[in-house]
Amino acid sequence: MPSRSEITYFGAGPAALPTDVLETAAKALVDYNGTGLGIAEHSHRSQYATDIINNAKNDLASYLDIDQSVYDILFMQAGGTGEFSAVVYNLVGAWVQNKIFEASKEVTDIPQDELVRRLKEKIANELKLDYIVTGSWSLKAYEEAIRLLGKEYVNLVVDAREHNNGKFGVIPDESTWKLSENAALVYYCDNETVDGVEFPAFPEILRSKPDSDSNPIVVADMSSNILSRRVPVNDHSIIFFGAQKNLGSAGVAVAVVKKTFLPPVTPQPQPDIMRKIGLPVPPIMMEYAPIAKNNSLYNTLSIFDVFIAGQVLKKLLATYPDKVDGQRKVAEQKAQLIYGALDKFPDVYKVVPSKGARSRMNICFRVIKNGDVDAAEKEFLAQATKLGLTGLKGHRSVGGMRASNYNSISLEGAQKLAKFIADFAQS
Repeated sequence: MPSRSEITYFGAGPAALPTDVLETAAKALVDYNGTGLGIAEHSHRSQYATDIINNAKNDLASYLDIDQSVYDILFMQAGGTGEFSAVVYNLVGAWVQNKIFEASKEVTDIPQDELVRRLKEKIANELKLDYIVTGSWSLKAYEEAIRLLGKEYVNLVVDAREHNNGKFGVIPDESTWKLSENAALVYYCDNETVDGVEFPAFPEILRSKPDSDSNPIVVADMSSNILSRRVPVNDHSIIFFGAQKNLGSAGVAVAVVKKTFLPPVTPQPQPDIMRKIGLPVPPIMMEYAPIAKNNSLYNTLSIFDVFIAGQVLKKLLATYPDKVDGQRKVAEQKAQLIYGALDKFPDVYKVVPSKGARSRMNICFRVIKNGDVDAAEKEFLAQATKLGLTGLKGHRSVGGMRASNYNSISLEGAQKLAKFIADFAQS
């Protein structure tokens, strides 16, 4: 069996973690700080747990330049998929609460029956959630919003498949997007792991304008490219990401939530009001307010997983004095090496997405050598595995190859893959 040092793992997630982080975590799992108890055994109400959470929040804020006076950082459960639902529940609730504020300004002590009537009218005429669909994960988020609310309240801003012969692989020009007026949220997925598509930059059409009262309420799923490049945090209302790509191990997700969507500025509407107007009441574990109020400790959070995330952040901060900008340079260098090797042999490899939408994190391609794609890809995987290059098989829904170039992949690992790509093409 190969040793850990002999393997470069390109799996899409759970992804590889730095070995020294795992070694530190392994010791802490047995005995944390000389307490005689492992970190998973200490109470989540202990000072140890509080310190681990606060340190991780502060390091994440430092690394990405998140202003904690404006945004709250929440550690949650149910992963990125759980956040598909959470953002719907919370931002629809915020939208309703704002309509309640407006009605209260017009009529003092408005009777509940009249309030319900007005809210139903507003919902029927104005409530919209906007979704920009550029790949499999944004499609799932869009479908979840429809499942929770109903199709009549969900607007498909753009479907990339309509611009690419029925398949994902492009980011359609913003001139084709059909945004709603004053949507309760505008969702996009910054990097699509299945389809190898990444936004090259933040969409200009969604950028906040100074002194505007109608800036879009932007929600970004950054599960697979967070920590790999600078994020224009202030153009977002919510950024969420599962930990298991670049941040740590599966078990926690992070939501960076603008405080204007939290009490006391914007409380969630009372459950009886939501029921009377026909909108869903969120499970309390998906409601941001109690999670924020309790510093992510409303219930028993996996402190061990937060500890691992914190150790990853400390390693990044120690490695890159210029923080995320340093990691971005390495991520781009690695991606250029791998794409360069693939592009050099167009008769052997076909990169799936268009050049303008290529992901730096998930490099999706087909092996078309000798015309027998199935046989060529099986041979590619077999030879790669012998060299310790593993996890290269594409997602089951689309097939092909996928090299996930997350932060834990070293420059040497990317060079090794690029060399194999060239050697295989010429063999």
